[in-house]
Formats: sequence, structure tokens, C-alpha cells
Amino acid sequence: MLEIRHLRTLSALRSAGSLVRAAQLLNLTQSALSHQIKLLEDRYGGPLFERKSVPIGFTATGSRLLKLADLLLPEIETAEREVARLMQGDSGQLRVALECHTCFDWLMPVMDEFRKRWPEVEIDLVSGFHSEPADLLRSGEADLVIGSPYGPEFATFPLFRFEILTVMAQKHRLAAQRRLQAADFEGETLITYPVPEERIDLIREVLRPAGVGFQRRTAELTVAVLQLVASRRGIAALPNWAIKNYVDYDYVIARPIGEQGLWSDLYVSVPEAQKQRAYVLDFVNVIREQCAAALDGIKLLS
Repeated sequence: MLEIRHLRTLSALRSAGSLVRAAQLLNLTQSALSHQIKLLEDRYGGPLFERKSVPIGFTATGSRLLKLADLLLPEIETAEREVARLMQGDSGQLRVALECHTCFDWLMPVMDEFRKRWPEVEIDLVSGFHSEPADLLRSGEADLVIGSPYGPEFATFPLFRFEILTVMAQKHRLAAQRRLQAADFEGETLITYPVPEERIDLIREVLRPAGVGFQRRTAELTVAVLQLVASRRGIAALPNWAIKNYVDYDYVIARPIGEQGLWSDLYVSVPEAQKQRAYVLDFVNVIREQCAAALDGIKLLS
């Protein structure tokens, strides 16, 4: 029997573009997702999509089921939100603070989609640069923070894992290297956001353990960091999505850090009292859905 979860699976496959990313989006193992698809294909007597096409190309059968998904899933999701409003009275405000200021590029489309789903919820960004966003949750000045997990006093929702890359000018002395090791940073000027050093992954995970000495310069805006890098005032370490366009246009170059790369995890944190709010849960889902479809090189967290 065709079930709603099957339609969601096909919709996730189309959005994510691969089995791996679709499984992450659905919080399934890849084997569980493959098993679900096999059962569907056995039921309908043929493949639903082309296994080796990039992006995924759907067969006539798969396309017809996707058409059904496009018809039914929005109605189901709308009904679920309306029931949540009736049961929880879910209207109010969602003030979002950012620890990760490189998130602005993908956050704007997320907020636009959220406003369509929850027009009665006032969503806004907490203005200014905040070195300790968790304090905004404690003081009640923010309802939700995107960044690191802040411990047991808050509820946390996993978003995704991303790679941090070293960014440097085209003719930097390290430009010829395929990847950088800790010792390569010795004596360099590291351009960062004005946050405590323990919140900077490169410093905390790579440079401090290796005893590497470096200089530090700060800038609040990503574009300012990249301008300083391009003008050879120093190097930076930024998420892959934040620098993609600048690298594509040869404004700067990027290199991995360490043999396995330097990776970081992104979370949503909210006060415990807010963790069951339907619009909070849906905001997390919108982030995961939009980022799985739009950001290359990320790994959704379960």
C-alpha cells in the first residue's frame, strides 16, 4: 500500500539529489531508505528513478508518484500546522540570534519559507554582533540561536556538519599546497570574527594543540574578512558554503585543513520551555530541508 512516508521519500530524493543526502534528510540509514525504495519498486514492477544519473532522473512511474506527492504533501503539512495551532495556540514571535555569521546567505530563504508556513509568527533576527549568543537566550532577548550546542540548560536540535576551509589570496606563500597542516600556520595573521578564541574551531582544534604561534585580526562581516584576505592582510578559516562564490570567481583560493579536513557541527538551541513548540520544530525542519537542497558538501546530522 502506498503511504505518506513513501511520498515523502520521493520528494526528499528529488530535493536532496542523492540517496545519501535523502537518507540524512529523512533521518534514515541509507540501507533503510534503499529497502523502502525497493519495496515500492517491487510493488510497481519497475524502477522509480535512474540510479546513475546526477541529479536524479525519475522514470515515468516515479514522476507520476512525485506529482501525487506535490498534490498531497502540502495539504498534509498545512493540516498538521493548523492542528498544532488549534492544540497549542502557536502564534507569537521567534527572535533568531546567530553565532555563525556566515549563515546569513542561506538563512534568508529559510526565513522566507517559514513566513509562508507560519504567517502569524513574527520572525526576526536579533541585530548586532554577539560574542556570546547563549546569553541572549538566558536573558530572554532571543528565542533561538543557530551555532554551537550550549549545554543541558537548553534544548538542542542538530542541523548539519560542514567543512571549514583555509582561505587565502591567490599568490599567498601556501597557495601551492593541496592541504594545510598545523605547522603551516606558524607566524600567519589569522582573520576571524571578534569572538573568544575557544569558539574558533581552527584555533581550538588545530593550532593550540600543536603549539602554533599566530597573529590575530578581527572583522565582523564575512565580506570584510574576505576583502582582507584578498588584499593579503592574512588568512581565514570559513565554512565551505560561505566562500564558494568567491572561490568560483577566483577572488580567493581555499584549501582543506589536515588529512581528514576540519569539520564543525551546527545546531539550533532554544530554551527548554520552547522545545515542543510546533513552529520551532518546523523552523528546524525548514533549515534542514532548504540546506540539504542548496548547500554542497554538508552532511545532515541525525
